[in-house]
Amino acid sequence: MFVQRAGVCRDFAHLAVTFCRALNIPARLVVGYARFDEPPPDFHAVFEAFVGGRWVMFDATRMSPLDELVRIAAGRDAKDVAFATIFGPASMTAMSPLTQTVL
Repeated sequence: MFVQRAGVCRDFAHLAVTFCRALNIPARLVVGYARFDEPPPDFHAVFEAFVGGRWVMFDATRMSPLDELVRIAAGRDAKDVAFATIFGPASMTAMSPLTQTVL
């Protein structure tokens, strides 16, 4: 994935967490809703690293403004913060999350 530069946001965030931990930098995966220029708002995975005495958020894909991410969960890895866990047959009929910046 790293060499081919192919994958989805969760793949890149998970890889960044792995790189941080290999350097003894505490890191965790974060998921939420994000605004994109194209397509419309959707789930997005980013990561946080503990640097300078605080947690700092990074987007390995640089696809969405981090200050507009609506955080849903944070955890050790993708298993802790799954976008969805589905048992049995399921089909999505529609999805239209709306996010709005509040000043």
